[in-house]
Amino acid sequence: MERTRPPARLTGLVAAFSAALLAAGGLAASAPTAAAADAELAGNGTFEAGLSGWNCSGGSGAAVSTPVHGGTSALKATPAGSDNAQCSQSVKVKPGSTYTLSAWVQGSYVYLGASGTGTTDVSTWTQSAPGWQKLTTTFTTGPSTTSVSIYTHGWYGTPAYYADDISLIGPGGDPVVLPSAPTALKTGTVTSSSVALSWTGSSGATGYNVYQGGTKVQSVTGTSATVTGLSASTAYSFQVSAVNEAGESAKSAAVSATTGKGSEGGTGTQLPAHALVGYLHASFANGSGYTRMADVPDSWDVIDLAFGEPTSVTSGDIRFKLCPVTECPNVESEAEFKAAIKAKQAAGKKVLISIGGQNGQVQLATTAARDTFVSSVSKIIDEYGLDGLDIDFEGHSLSLNTGDTDFRNPTTPVIVNLISAVKTLKAKYGEKFVLTMAPETFFVQLGYQYYGSGPWGGQDPRAGAYLPVIHALRDDLTLLHVQDYNSGSIMGLDNQFHSMGGADFHIAMTDMLLAGFPVAGDQTKVFPGLRPDQVAIGLPASTQAGNGHTSPAEVTKALNCLTKKTDCGSYATHGTWSGLRGLMTWSVNWDRFNNWEFSKNFDAYFG
Repeated sequence: MERTRPPARLTGLVAAFSAALLAAGGLAASAPTAAAADAELAGNGTFEAGLSGWNCSGGSGAAVSTPVHGGTSALKATPAGSDNAQCSQSVKVKPGSTYTLSAWVQGSYVYLGASGTGTTDVSTWTQSAPGWQKLTTTFTTGPSTTSVSIYTHGWYGTPAYYADDISLIGPGGDPVVLPSAPTALKTGTVTSSSVALSWTGSSGATGYNVYQGGTKVQSVTGTSATVTGLSASTAYSFQVSAVNEAGESAKSAAVSATTGKGSEGGTGTQLPAHALVGYLHASFANGSGYTRMADVPDSWDVIDLAFGEPTSVTSGDIRFKLCPVTECPNVESEAEFKAAIKAKQAAGKKVLISIGGQNGQVQLATTAARDTFVSSVSKIIDEYGLDGLDIDFEGHSLSLNTGDTDFRNPTTPVIVNLISAVKTLKAKYGEKFVLTMAPETFFVQLGYQYYGSGPWGGQDPRAGAYLPVIHALRDDLTLLHVQDYNSGSIMGLDNQFHSMGGADFHIAMTDMLLAGFPVAGDQTKVFPGLRPDQVAIGLPASTQAGNGHTSPAEVTKALNCLTKKTDCGSYATHGTWSGLRGLMTWSVNWDRFNNWEFSKNFDAYFG
């Protein structure tokens, strides 16, 4: 949230991808003559057997009968959104050997390459091949390399490409034996929305697939996993299988688990079925003027005190104080403020301290900063008798280190330490602790396209950086209310860009949170959807409060679409969520400034 109105931002992503595109190409190497012991190792490189042996990302590939280079079939693969339509297969090779990879391709920006070589991975590409063009490259395997991945792919936003007669010539490797099914599958910790699983691994396995009710929900490399995003008080069945280059084993024996009754993220049952959340400018006035706590209308169910701010960016030492009299002549005394908080709580309202905001950059880069954060936030909560914490980290508070590519297992210190700090606070205050978050779309929904610095580097490392925090804390999370304002256009699950200001933007952005989405287009790294009671829509209360103000009529359309599947316009939601928790706004003060238009519309809609 802002004290002023910053411009919308999508920092450097287009330029970064252009640079990555220029850096990714390589010159085609001339093909040496195959030795007598060499053999054709690529399986079904002619695609006469359809896509057998090939794995195409996002379901992007298909075998077609025209155009073809040879035979009767070829590969057609179509990039879409953040998916570059990569089709690959794993091939057994011998260590310390030389291989020639070639393919006939047609289209724009078509790539051919090999990864996992154990030396230098290679690729070659053509910018434009209106007719069939041959791509060729060579590589030498490392001293312990026994398999490589060969692939072809297109480029983001380009039309479909075609490939045929893909060939890998060189010494064949030893055959891989299909692993046996994992054994001793058992459940561990079970919560209202997650089940932990562990099992005994299979010899020769390189990874494991986790199935929920017969549907694959995760792929992991270790022998444990936690399935999240489950419904409370519901029975589930799980199985796992082992995989390697030879394929996938049979599934293990099934185990069952019933999720607990829970308390909807630890605190959901303490809120009304539909809640109104508002930020109160408690430490500053802004152009909206100061509103005393006692003057906040009963419409507001959650009141976030804006803001607790750090003494320095990296200290973790959070401080909060009421607006000074020089800025807010009508500010109440500390005693009056605390008494008003107690009165709100007696009426069933929740009052939280919100940390961060536009000016409050917080980077918990060390464990010392983490511990200071916990102690200083606890002091504020105890001093004012608050119900919990709102995390409103903006700007450069959260970003991902290069190489931190899996939101399920973050390694960046500022991410890991924040998660640890919040878990410590939750453990200290127990089940009644209210935890909310207010990230910007840049840090959440943009993760559908881009995550961190990306596979080639150069992207904004903040892209999607809230996702590991939300995921790790989803069982403790009361409410997520993403700021659907001060945002650039964001791609939705329909692979179309949506712009703020109307119902369409809120429908698309909220649908992503409830349905879940593959992060950076990777179908093996799917962010599971949140429960509807954990989600509220964040909007500015007036045109002065932030870019992207939405009229009450458009807000009503968004609510109708998400909760009743009416007034949906062109966007098709992935469900109907009558349990959507409600709305959040920046801010109570700006709503008062605007004659309470926002809260009156909420009250009229939900009653």
